[in-house]
Amino acid sequence: MNRALGSVALVLVLAGCPTYDEYPKLSDQSGLVAADDYARYGKEQAQAMAIAREYGHFHRGNARAELQAAAESTAAFARTLPDVESVEPDSLGHRITIQFRSGWRTMVNPVADGKRGRETPNLPGAAAPAR
Repeated sequence: MNRALGSVALVLVLAGCPTYDEYPKLSDQSGLVAADDYARYGKEQAQAMAIAREYGHFHRGNARAELQAAAESTAAFARTLPDVESVEPDSLGHRITIQFRSGWRTMVNPVADGKRGRETPNLPGAAAPAR
């Protein structure tokens, strides 16, 4: 009886442990301003959203090497954008800090909405999307 009670208690304790996988929580956009709407606020916001979308696209798994590869690939994409001055990836924190030429500094998390960065509206140098 004591063994069974101990086993049940152990199962309940382990079931109550939270998950530490942050990616699904960070990449979920429910309850936030839609990515395309946010990109229409300005050209820097569009570039930040494009970087976030590329970060979501490059995500392949939670192994340290996979996280680092995704962050580095995203940083390389960010450096191709016209107003980005510096990029600081934090692969384990699922975030990239971006400094724009205007002085605005922001941080983006991965956005996994199925679109690529170049599909972001209002992106400088991109063709206007068909309506």
